[in-house]
Formats: sequence, structure tokens, C-alpha cells
Amino acid sequence: MSMNAVVYQGPHDVAVEEVDEPEIEHPNDVVIDITTTCICGSDLHMYEGRTDAEPGIVFGHENMGIVDEVGEGVSTLEEGDRIVLPFNVACGFCQNCESGYTGFCTNVNPGFAGGAYGYVAMGPYKGGQAERLRVPYADFNALKLPEGDEHEDSFSLLADIFPTGWHGTELANLQPGESVAIFGAGPVGAMAAYSAHIKGAAEIYTVDRVPSRLDAVEENCGAIPINFEDSDPVEQIKNEHGGMVDKGVDAVGYQAIDPETDPSDDAYDPARENPAVVLNQLIQVVRPTGELGIPGLYVPSDPGAPDEMAAQGRLGIDFGKFFEKGLKCGTGQCNVKQYNRALRDLIIEGRADPSWIVSHRVGLDEAPEMYEAFDNREEGVTKVLLEP
Repeated sequence: MSMNAVVYQGPHDVAVEEVDEPEIEHPNDVVIDITTTCICGSDLHMYEGRTDAEPGIVFGHENMGIVDEVGEGVSTLEEGDRIVLPFNVACGFCQNCESGYTGFCTNVNPGFAGGAYGYVAMGPYKGGQAERLRVPYADFNALKLPEGDEHEDSFSLLADIFPTGWHGTELANLQPGESVAIFGAGPVGAMAAYSAHIKGAAEIYTVDRVPSRLDAVEENCGAIPINFEDSDPVEQIKNEHGGMVDKGVDAVGYQAIDPETDPSDDAYDPARENPAVVLNQLIQVVRPTGELGIPGLYVPSDPGAPDEMAAQGRLGIDFGKFFEKGLKCGTGQCNVKQYNRALRDLIIEGRADPSWIVSHRVGLDEAPEMYEAFDNREEGVTKVLLEP
């Protein structure tokens, strides 16, 4: 049996192709019919050829759907259950999983810390930008949702960006009444601002250069927009706030744009990249003894890096200033299971509705053009959901 799926062809090229349907491979597996799967900003790293991804990968690590087949060892799920899956694939019983660090499971991807669906170097797990998906360790990994289709957009964001945005504020130890600077107003940055808003941050500054993204975060989170193309974002924040802020979040990662480079006519110009610039801006703008949360993606190797050092994952960070100010930081991908149950319940109870970040819900067949639009940072394209 075959199904349609989004398959990586090479840099800037994906196609919807027929691939084999997944099957139960272990008694702890389930197979689901995908109802919603999302395009993630980290998918663009593969799409742009900025990883070691080889053609043939089925993309998609943000997945939800309906259980269709159940392995004989599964005890908490049954056919017809509606579930959303953390992008992390985790075993549930290694030391890291038992400690809550499901993003760093040591059993699902030998030689690496952590596994994920449809992502280079994150294990043999096919992605969910497809009609169906195999879910390993299903009892542990699946989060049950209410029956029906209510909150479909919001629940789909529990797979990654809502918990990851929340994680950024947790890594920074953000407390009610504090001020925070969040660099990046893409999906994760927007969800970090939304999380800060829910948590009661007194002032939220969001730094980006796409006006529609800044407007959306201002409208939905009360964030103060900082456009780094206008002038130095650090000075803008200090002038607006009257000094340095309490906490900072990097929701950009290694493809950060240096504001001191000349703007390009292209929506995105790799020549403007400086992979350490956001980290150094945070070091400047966060007060002494403040804390930084860094959920933005950094990699140990980058084939498209602007210089040889960055190609090896080595960055020119102002560590002397970091030390002088007594700053702390937390890094790493999100342990989705630490947060997704509580965030689900906030959605159910009407205390949170992150669906405002969703700009497009389209059929799977439109994935190639939506990847291109998202990669070009087109105005009005924020979060794209695919519906097989």
C-alpha cells in the first residue's frame, strides 16, 4: 500500500510523492491517520541544504491524528483515539526520560541524544507530512485529546512550537513581573512571547524585521515591537525600557541576521548571516545576573556557514562579557512532554489559544509552494498547517 508524503529532493526542493504506508513494527507501536501536520522553521534548515540531509527524507515532526492501528503491547490507546505527538521520539525509561529530559533520550537514536520524526540525524523515524505515521513507544509518546475536531489548530501546536516557546521562557527562568527581550518573531519566538504574556511578564520586547510578525505579537501578546532594520535593537530596547531587561530568549538560532549588514532586496540573504549575533545582543541587553533561554537551533556543523569556524559549529561569543555580568543560560531542544499536558489543559479551559499564529491551513499537495513562501519569509506567512 502507498500514500502521499512530502519528500525532500534536494536544496529548496520538496515534492509530494507516493511512498510506502507505515506498518506496526513493534508491539508498542500505533499507526495514525494524520489530521494535521505542520511546517516548522527547523524544516527550513534541511530544505535550504544547511544540514547533512540526503534526498528521500519524509519531512514532518509536528503531527497529530487519529489512531488507526494498535500494537498488541499498547495498553492506553485504542483505535479512534485523537492524539498529538511531541516532536521528540522518546523511550520513557532511560535515565534522561525518567528525569523528564525526553528531548535527550539515549535509547531511540544511538550515538545521539534525542530522536525526532522526519529530521536528519534524529533517528530512522519517518515524518508525518504524509497521510499516515508510525508512532513508536506510543503509550509514552502520545498525548490524548478530546474527541472531535475542536481546537484542531491550537492542539497541533502542542507538538512543538507552543511547548518550545514556553521552554524558552523556562530556560530563562522568567518570573511574573519581569521584563524579557525575545529575539525572533517567527512561530517559536511568537509562542515565547505568548508564554511570557500568560506567565505575567511585565514588559515583553520582541525583535524581528518582518512587520506582519511584529504586529501579530504586539496584538496578541502586548509585546513592544523592535525592528532591527531600523537601528541597533539593543539600544532600542534600552531606550524604551530605561536600561537592561531581566531575561532574554533566543528564538532565532544559527541563521541570525546581522543588523549591521546592508539590507538586501532578497527576502532572505545568507550573506547577512552572523550566527553569534543574537547571543551577543542578549549578553548586552540582559542585566547583570540575568538569565538567557536559548531554544533557537544551533548545530555542530553547517555546510552553508559564512566562515570556517561557524561551519564547525564554533561561534564568536562574547564570553568575557557574559562572565563579567554573571549571566546564566539554558540551552537545548524542548522536552515537550514536560509541558504539553498542562498547555493542552490551558487550551481546553479557554485560558490559552495559540491558534492566532496560524496563517495557512492547506492541503498536503500545496506543501512545495508553502515551503517556498515560508522560506522567503513572505509577509503574512507565519505558521503553515498541512491537512492530508
